[in-house]
Amino acid sequence: MFDEKSYSLKMDKAIEVFSKELSSLRTGRANASMLDLIKVDVYGQQMPINQVGSITTPEPRMINIQIWDANNVPLVDAAIKKSDLGLNPQIDGQLIRLPVPELNEERRIEIKKLIKSIGEKCKISIRNIRREANEDLKKLLKSKEIGEDEEKNKEKKIQTITDDHINSVDEKVFSKEKEIMTI
Repeated sequence: MFDEKSYSLKMDKAIEVFSKELSSLRTGRANASMLDLIKVDVYGQQMPINQVGSITTPEPRMINIQIWDANNVPLVDAAIKKSDLGLNPQIDGQLIRLPVPELNEERRIEIKKLIKSIGEKCKISIRNIRREANEDLKKLLKSKEIGEDEEKNKEKKIQTITDDHINSVDEKVFSKEKEIMTI
């Protein structure tokens, strides 16, 4: 049986991944989720920073990472420097301070382009899910499990779900761009 909800859930997942990527983009404010996508090579495996230390934002332009194991400090430092966040860690014992500099105009425009391209990738995923749903409908029609009318109705429903998800991506892109361009 054909169920639109399962495709809608797949599209929700695509948006969830997109939102996580957006939150890791650097705005002018310090935000612990900026570090979410950075993995540190510790104990023979890739771990997110929040699993090797506690992350706090004591001020609007500062992130502090209290590393639990002193041996991991240089590894976290290297991982942050390697990331494309453009942050310079300052080490104080087992505490790593990350001052978040103001965004200059050039970097804002760069981030805006990145937001658009991440949004576009998400829209492509959503459209691929729609295509998959429509192909499944065609198979059901071919095997005579559903009639042409039902196929057309379900196709319309899938298109509506797709449009809603694409609009949601556009809104998120717009609001993140606005956030980036606001000084």
